Amino acid sequence: MKVTIDGISVEVPDGTSILNAARVIGGDIVPPAMCYYSKLAGSGGKCRTCLVQVSKGSDKDPRPMPKLVASCRTNVMDGMEVKNITSPEVIEARKGVVEMLLINHPLDCPVCDQAGECHLQDLGFEHGREKTRYEFDRRTFEKIDIGDKIQLHMTRCILCYRCVFTADQITDHRIHGILNRGDHSEISTYIQAAVDNDFSGNVIDVCPVGALTDKTFRFKNRVWFTKPVEAHRDCNHENCNGKVTLWYKGEEVIRVTARKDQWGEVEEFICNECRFDKKKTSDWVIEGPRKVSHHSVISANHYEMKPLPVVKTNPVLQEANKTQFERETRL
Repeated sequence: MKVTIDGISVEVPDGTSILNAARVIGGDIVPPAMCYYSKLAGSGGKCRTCLVQVSKGSDKDPRPMPKLVASCRTNVMDGMEVKNITSPEVIEARKGVVEMLLINHPLDCPVCDQAGECHLQDLGFEHGREKTRYEFDRRTFEKIDIGDKIQLHMTRCILCYRCVFTADQITDHRIHGILNRGDHSEISTYIQAAVDNDFSGNVIDVCPVGALTDKTFRFKNRVWFTKPVEAHRDCNHENCNGKVTLWYKGEEVIRVTARKDQWGEVEEFICNECRFDKKKTSDWVIEGPRKVSHHSVISANHYEMKPLPVVKTNPVLQEANKTQFERETRL
């Protein structure tokens, strides 16, 4: 199948979605996705952030599709032409979608552990409006305890269903889910502290916002002050390959996560023993520093820095420049 997205053509297998075809091309033309997860069957079609305009259906039927479509749920046709960032309608619609997602989302970024890794932060920065037009009260939920390892902040949830699909597909039984309907819908459990199985921690990794966070890492540090390192161990769990990312602050491992690809999706799910119980360097075989995209805030202070050139031969400027370089190197 040949599909053209924003003027760039690519050949993809039959049955490929527009979103995955765009990912083959890469770069800025890849639509954002908050609910779609390639590792989870049935995901996608809920957040609407990946809307695109199909200006040509196919070579057999060149008529454009009358409305914007969700690229994660729409398969390509031979000869299809798609507009993403080149379509003013898509850009305007995406602003509206982001505004809807942020209607009830609190301004928790200064205290949220997801800050720096939050897809909603990135989406709001790239596609959000300067201010919201929403004037009503935000949704509030009573805090509940779903387990000893995972912290639930329901006010931050955007109902992407990723955590529900994860529990359905990689655990023996799912305890949590979506309760109630409409604007009362929420992630919850019928029994307090019920989320407890060998792979429950993976709902933290798949959550695109700060609704589900790691209690063992809570309020300990910001990700841009840590050093991510690839490591592995011989895990005893038959469904865990033991390949992880260790997050160091100094010589201390303060967090363990599954490895993620360039789209922010987990490569292989890991067990709770690797995630929560193995936080010593001696527990792991270190492979080396994790490669971080220079577009990510996590890349801050991870590269060699050179002192800024001093234009004037002023001793005061030279000393200030030297002090700044030493500070940046130390951080």
